[in-house]
Amino acid sequence: MAREVNVGLIGYGFMGKAHSNAYRQVARFFDLEAVPVMKVICGLYKEEAAAAADRFGWQESATDWRKVVARDDIKVIDVSTDNKTHAEIAIGAAEAGKHVICEKPLALTVAEARRMLRAVQKAKVKHMVCFNYRAVPAVALARQLIDEGRLGTLYHWRAVYLQDWIVDPNFPLVWRLRKSEAGSGAHGDLNSHLIDLSRFLVGEITEVVGDMKTFIPERPLLEATAGGLAAKGGRRKGKVTVDDATTFLARFANGAIGTFEASRFAPGRKNYNGFEINGAKGSLSFNFERMNELEFFDRTDPAPVQGWRTILATDGSHPYVGAWWPAGHLIGYEHTFTHLMYNFFRTFGRRANPKPDFADGLRCQMVLEAVEKSAQGRRWVTVPA
Repeated sequence: MAREVNVGLIGYGFMGKAHSNAYRQVARFFDLEAVPVMKVICGLYKEEAAAAADRFGWQESATDWRKVVARDDIKVIDVSTDNKTHAEIAIGAAEAGKHVICEKPLALTVAEARRMLRAVQKAKVKHMVCFNYRAVPAVALARQLIDEGRLGTLYHWRAVYLQDWIVDPNFPLVWRLRKSEAGSGAHGDLNSHLIDLSRFLVGEITEVVGDMKTFIPERPLLEATAGGLAAKGGRRKGKVTVDDATTFLARFANGAIGTFEASRFAPGRKNYNGFEINGAKGSLSFNFERMNELEFFDRTDPAPVQGWRTILATDGSHPYVGAWWPAGHLIGYEHTFTHLMYNFFRTFGRRANPKPDFADGLRCQMVLEAVEKSAQGRRWVTVPA
């Protein structure tokens, strides 16, 4: 009989919703020796937390994360809050002996990320950071093809992550547009995913040179209303303290070179997360807006039949897919989080730690910070080893 593991989820917003669905589904589709139990969901407001518990399927709700962390019956803490609280909650959970799952980016700074990694290592608890795009079957298949040598020596990585949700200058000054709460803008929010994918597929980044831009420096302030937060009337505005877009070049330890672009100012692009990898023997291309497809070009094919092929990554032989539907029956965004939870809970009873872990989160934070230093100094910056 499977072992039950009680989970405390801190945060009930967008990521809290995605994680809740993953906890509810993972043991129904994947064989696990340790099964998550949706014990308690925690948030700032009592009524909202209770409503989230009822809607998402949690047994209890709470408003004090410290009390949740201190509970003897809670074994896993999932940190799905605003970026600024990641470090405090994750470190507190580790010090209480809890296994920790944390949303990305791991922290606001490299220093915070280091403290978080030290805390989970000292406590000898399992830890995972939620870079969910690693868990897209097509992306995992790309890694498999690279590991098999199908691309040969890797030369190029080029990636973009484009959205358009803040193009309107009247869009309000939400927390993601304040450095004190978010750490950075499109850079930490979007480039963090690209950086992690590049590390997963290509290798470690050693040097970067970048540029950062804030197109709209001021936005309408928010005020509390009966229905939640809304933009204040009149002309009162606050300063945007993060980037709207960041681009950078990178050099990899294996000799490959890379380009990265993250922007929230790309009208028509809702969640355009794409990359292309070129190697001596072939190329791979992926776009999350067509997440079930992987494009593959094989130079070893005979010339008359050479060309890009579209692999529909929905076959039972592809990573993760065997747990779901017959070939050709597509999966979606929510499945990536279910795959992450599978990666996490299947390590219970084993010494292995799930991936990506806090060390991956720290490494990503180092690259993010190096790009910021480069943009400020207008020069190439070495990423610390």
